[in-house]
Amino acid sequence: MPSLSEAERRSALELARTAVVETVSHRKLPDLIPRDGIFAERRGVFVTLHARGRLQGCIGVVEPDEPLGAAIVRCAASAALEDPRFPPLRVDQLGELSIEISLLSLLSPIAPEAIELGRHGLLVALHAQRGLLLPQVALEHHFTREQFLEETCRKAGLRREAWQDTEARLFGFTCEVFSDHEKGGLT
Repeated sequence: MPSLSEAERRSALELARTAVVETVSHRKLPDLIPRDGIFAERRGVFVTLHARGRLQGCIGVVEPDEPLGAAIVRCAASAALEDPRFPPLRVDQLGELSIEISLLSLLSPIAPEAIELGRHGLLVALHAQRGLLLPQVALEHHFTREQFLEETCRKAGLRREAWQDTEARLFGFTCEVFSDHEKGGLT
């Protein structure tokens, strides 16, 4: 899939911010959700929120069942209020909020030795359990390939070495990642 233009990235980040502000301030989603251009595409997306440089929430969809505009709004709102790892975002945190969006490529089977740290995200599935880590997680935590596999299993609620199970399925993907955290600029 082609990369987004600078204007499309800004629009996506503005949409995510509007969704967070409306959800946190008024407990409702934005009235207008764009459904044209990039926002009409169906893509996997994760919205990650940081407040004062600390992770505050991250929610996404892997298999998109709705247009990207609606998915961004839903994921941003859920990251703000419903990520079970964090307390809901408060109104007084909105001024210190930075938003990162990760647009996912399609998932494809991947062998453990083919995983490129920082390039590939990973989904491990075994029976009904699934765990996913975005590509940037491996770099942020200085994981080795094996640690990345183990942590993805842990995220799925599996034993760390479950990726070696003959019934385990490994899928790789890449992401287009951009954010507004550096003085309003994109990264």
